Amino acid sequence: MYVLEEKIYFWLLLVIPIIVLLFVGVLVWKNTTQKKFAEKHLLKRLSPDQSVLKSILKVTVACLAIAFMIIGLVNPKMGTKLETVKREGVDVVFAIDVSKSMLAEDIAPNRLDKAKQLVTQIVNNLASDRVGIIAYAGSAFPQLPITTDYASAKMFLQSMNTDILSSQGTAINEAIQLAKTYYNDEEQTNRVLFIISDGEDHEGNVGAIAKDAAAEGIRIFTIGVGSAKGGPIPIKRNGVVQNYKKNNQGETVITRLDKNTLQEIADQANGEYIDGRSTNKVIEKVTSLLHNMDKKEFETKQYADFKDQFQWFLGIALFLLILDVFLLERKTAWLKKLNLFNER
Repeated sequence: MYVLEEKIYFWLLLVIPIIVLLFVGVLVWKNTTQKKFAEKHLLKRLSPDQSVLKSILKVTVACLAIAFMIIGLVNPKMGTKLETVKREGVDVVFAIDVSKSMLAEDIAPNRLDKAKQLVTQIVNNLASDRVGIIAYAGSAFPQLPITTDYASAKMFLQSMNTDILSSQGTAINEAIQLAKTYYNDEEQTNRVLFIISDGEDHEGNVGAIAKDAAAEGIRIFTIGVGSAKGGPIPIKRNGVVQNYKKNNQGETVITRLDKNTLQEIADQANGEYIDGRSTNKVIEKVTSLLHNMDKKEFETKQYADFKDQFQWFLGIALFLLILDVFLLERKTAWLKKLNLFNER
């Protein structure tokens, strides 16, 4: 297990392509200028020791040295000891709607991206709760089992899109049924399921299924993303809108937030409906809800005693810089004998 202490320094890696572009520009300029001065065969006679390959090698070594220095500044740390710690928290499962209607842009940037933003912010505000993620459209799919690894949760969350499930629709009932399998601790008194959806195109008697879930101790809170006015579903190619989804009559489909369905689910499962338009209000509401719930103590393993590793990268960078100093841009006698650069 490793952590990156100062990720912001990765932006310095942009210096490398700039150096490469400048070097290529200098080579082109030098080649053009030399052609104006003399013929190619005469230039070779005038400067027989010049080596373009060694110039490229010097720049490559310098760029590698810079890259290792930047990684050293980021300071990767390795966990050297795995220990068991006790935590108190709630089991929280997020069921996220990934049907095509979630591409509607009646809420910025679109419904699905808004849903992912909301869940990411909620996870960022969790302390010691366990989280799980479910994706659903025409069927439900387990995206991430119950875990305390928030970094993995956010990684899986960002990879979610409307293409991960081929069947379309909004099978909220299947998502609720799948969520039941996530709560593997029978002693956990507070089991929370957040359904983030526009509520449209649901299948089955979701109210009855939500009531059954409540009987098993699962409280369902629904977060509605979208607007009552609704919007069309864009069909994009390379990020550019090509058309909008149409029905069998050739009319543009307008998808709208179905607040009533989401409200019904929450009411039947001792939960609450939350308007997803304001991120800050959602975070405050969810944080307050989880804070006031009874916590269950559980054990989890985590890495401790992280040790700095920056010195290895700085050492490699120093070695490369020293090597770069000794790599002259002209041919050298000992390299001529080795003929490493095919210069004969």
